[in-house]
Amino acid sequence: MSDDKSKASKPDHDRIKVNEDYELRRWSKKFGVTPEQLKAAVAAIGPMVENVRRYLKK
Repeated sequence: MSDDKSKASKPDHDRIKVNEDYELRRWSKKFGVTPEQLKAAVAAIGPMVENVRRYLKK
């Protein structure tokens, strides 16, 4: 089941959804990494923002 963009809901600020282009661009810019680097980080440790932030600082 796909997300219905016409229905507003509370955004999930704790998880990174790399399959959504707008989230991939936003989080890549925020962390100062390429989209590919962000995808690799999420693949390695999961989508939780704080975990990705710590992983990318290494």
